Amino acid sequence: MSEQVRRPQVVPDPSLPDRVTIYEVGPRDGLQNEKAVVPTAVKVDLVERLLDAGLPYVEATSLVHPRWVPQLADAEEVVAALVRRLGDRAYDLPVLVPNERGLERAYDLGLRHIAVFASATDSFARRNLNRSLDEQYAMFEPVVARARAAGMRVRAYVSMCFGDPWEGDVPLDQVVAAGKRLMDLGAEQLSLGDTIGVGTPGHVVALLDALNEAGLPDDVLALHAHDTYGQALGNVAAALRHGVTTFDTSAGGLGGCPYAESATGNLATEDLLWMLEGLGIRTGVSLPRLVETSAWLEPHLDHAPVSRAYQALRGTPAQPAARR
Repeated sequence: MSEQVRRPQVVPDPSLPDRVTIYEVGPRDGLQNEKAVVPTAVKVDLVERLLDAGLPYVEATSLVHPRWVPQLADAEEVVAALVRRLGDRAYDLPVLVPNERGLERAYDLGLRHIAVFASATDSFARRNLNRSLDEQYAMFEPVVARARAAGMRVRAYVSMCFGDPWEGDVPLDQVVAAGKRLMDLGAEQLSLGDTIGVGTPGHVVALLDALNEAGLPDDVLALHAHDTYGQALGNVAAALRHGVTTFDTSAGGLGGCPYAESATGNLATEDLLWMLEGLGIRTGVSLPRLVETSAWLEPHLDHAPVSRAYQALRGTPAQPAARR
């Protein structure tokens, strides 16, 4: 199938970066928001297939208590199997840790790359972390400090950057303050989450300008776009033109948005690859192998992948995302 996959006509834009890093979140952020509980062996195969497709970062799982994320209750088993399959390479796969207990689990597994997940709004911090907006930093401070002292890489997510389902619009300075505090704790990269997918290109540019003015340059920023309102690729294009070169995606568009009724969720890796290939921007990722991976995974889900590029390249009709 790989040789038969159509490719976009390449029309480079010399004003854009010539290379982009794709940070694949499907095995973690994607699967944790799917209704179907995917078997451990399938999760392990998924991570390996994504790596084989050329993705430099594949977030393998989450070390959150199984009560909160039952879809990823087998985190230790997934990591152990990946170590057996991939050897030392498996220890560099990023995993999400929610607190010091999660960090201890990462230590025990020998992992070297973690991510923490914070909020730009008080409402989401209380619902997701059981902490206020300010209290969340007290929880993350020892996690980041201990991880960095142990030589681990630390990524920080900040959610609800462009809108919150309970608070509505989120002021730019509130997002900047949250991101700055996370980076000041010692994180090396800040991923800006459009958690409910309400951002638009002008909003993206305004937030990036504000972050730059606060001392956070584009090269430490990533965009985590959701496609709830069909804005994800437009928002990526705006960030790319601004100078951001790291983007979070999910193979096939895995994962919904539990706070938005349309539930489309994560930007699909295939959709971003199609756009970047058309612009002549290098990623090191094989679009045909991504399509093959999503096709292989489809029988293990309760719906077809929502990626538009996947549907077009496979010749399958578009189907509505399952409601969450």
